[in-house]
Amino acid sequence: MNSQHVLVSGASGFIGAALLPALRERGYSVTRLVRGPVTGADQVTWNPSKTVPPDYVSGFNAVIHLSGEAIVGRWTEAKKRRIIESRVQATTHLAEALAKAPQQPQVFVSASAIGYYGDHGDEILKEESSSGSSFLSEVCRQWEAGSKPATDAGIRTLQMRFGVVLSAKGGALEKMLLPFRLGVGGRLGNGRQWMSWVALDDVVGAIQHALANASLQGPVNTVAPNPVTNIDFTKALAVTLKRPAIFPMPAFAVRIVFGEMGEELFLASERVVPAKLSATGYQFKYPELTRALAAILHRN
Repeated sequence: MNSQHVLVSGASGFIGAALLPALRERGYSVTRLVRGPVTGADQVTWNPSKTVPPDYVSGFNAVIHLSGEAIVGRWTEAKKRRIIESRVQATTHLAEALAKAPQQPQVFVSASAIGYYGDHGDEILKEESSSGSSFLSEVCRQWEAGSKPATDAGIRTLQMRFGVVLSAKGGALEKMLLPFRLGVGGRLGNGRQWMSWVALDDVVGAIQHALANASLQGPVNTVAPNPVTNIDFTKALAVTLKRPAIFPMPAFAVRIVFGEMGEELFLASERVVPAKLSATGYQFKYPELTRALAAILHRN
């Protein structure tokens, strides 16, 4: 059994809730960074917007940082400020504390997103590809820069650039299920924009792979190896649910209904591949969309 001790922020979130039991199953001892009062021995309190005492984060073999304001919602100026501040401040404060900790971790795994790249059309995007000019691109650049104090202190640091994480219990797919089950789903815009997806099981697997693989560092595209266009995703979901998908939403309607969020999350084309994960031997449980959807939605 593994005797490593891991500290996790955002443990109650969409990804964290799936990751913790998987880590414990593999023998990791897990402590959670929580806001508010500590209610158990497996918790450490913190305020992501304030400096973290280095002693709080000392003595762990690995630290996994997943916390941040939800992206989904209308992007008012206040919402955008919370999105960026919750990520940049928390990551910076945590990385600074780890750099000063009496016993530093061997590895710091911090969340990021493929929004880093922005709209690149049909271009295949690897970790070294250029960043975009969108709001999410700026968020991701600052978010990733927040982990620099840990890197500078010699801690192996990774930024996991998550794609569209697929699960029936959270994230984008859960929100799509009702309209598709009602037969009113359809492509968004012209449907030709690329969508880089990943099953939640493979997000959990990729994080565990990152912990164990000492050659991995820096940005890591956490996406399945076979991105699809929006229209192909729409067709695959409709077939899996055995429902029609004949109600497209034109680009102008996406912009009206969802505003700037719709433009960046639903219409931007990001054809991202997991170059580093593949090069270091990660075996995807769900490399193909149809198999992933069938497994997630319990349809064979």
